[in-house]
Amino acid sequence: MLTLIERGGEIADEITELTHPAAKGAHVVGITGAPGAGKSTLTGRLIRHLLTLGLRPAVLAVDPSSPLTGGAILGDRVRMDDVASDGGFIRSVATRGHAGGLALSVPGSVRAFDACGFDPVLIETVGVGQVEVDIAGAADTTVVVVNPGWGDAVQANKAGLLEVADVFVINKADRDGTNDTRRDLELMLDLSHVSGHEDTSGYRPPIILTTATDGHGVEAVWDAVIAHRAHLESTNGLERRRANRFRHEVRIRLGTRVETSIAAVTADLEPDGRSPAAVAIELATRLLA
Repeated sequence: MLTLIERGGEIADEITELTHPAAKGAHVVGITGAPGAGKSTLTGRLIRHLLTLGLRPAVLAVDPSSPLTGGAILGDRVRMDDVASDGGFIRSVATRGHAGGLALSVPGSVRAFDACGFDPVLIETVGVGQVEVDIAGAADTTVVVVNPGWGDAVQANKAGLLEVADVFVINKADRDGTNDTRRDLELMLDLSHVSGHEDTSGYRPPIILTTATDGHGVEAVWDAVIAHRAHLESTNGLERRRANRFRHEVRIRLGTRVETSIAAVTADLEPDGRSPAAVAIELATRLLA
């Protein structure tokens, strides 16, 4: 089913129609951060912890596709392979050229997991930078993973990725610079009212220190995720986020269909003396008709 969703087309749409009413509302947790932050190792540790709690987790590990060949290694699950046999379901997917840190198939795949009884569903994004924040539109709780020495307070205040965090994790906390990184994040949170990103409900993202290689701090990360879920439920924030997720998926689907139509009408386009603006207006009129 996941393979059919990734392929897209009419079959994927039919699966969406089947899984949408069957979805039970699984908690969707996004795990994102820069390349090499330790997202895969942390995710693997989280799966192991969730299994000890009697939960049935599933993971979508998103891997970047090569802009030259279109291929993807899909190797993130190698770091989680030891927990797959214990009941965790791990699926690697490729971005297939989609920007923003996610793949277009992610919303449909999350819904399929939910309909099949997996809860929670974890989404591990590709290594992202400052502005790839699609995960905020796909998850109930967004966990941002950083490392000691990742950047100074100026970087913290301008990084769009950090503005969508519901939980901060400083991984590799056994390294030098952990306290400085925590200070910079605290400063960013203190100044959130200036940048306009302060949570009006009074929620302040916690900062958790972890060393994913030995599991230190992993339980605290999940406790913070649960606390955030409780906060959302008490403030009706969960309903708002899921409504936004619905709108986000509609926009993605609509945009994909429009892009396909544009590609079709411009496939044989040749310069004919008119300006690009004039040609674009004519084609837009034709598409709308």
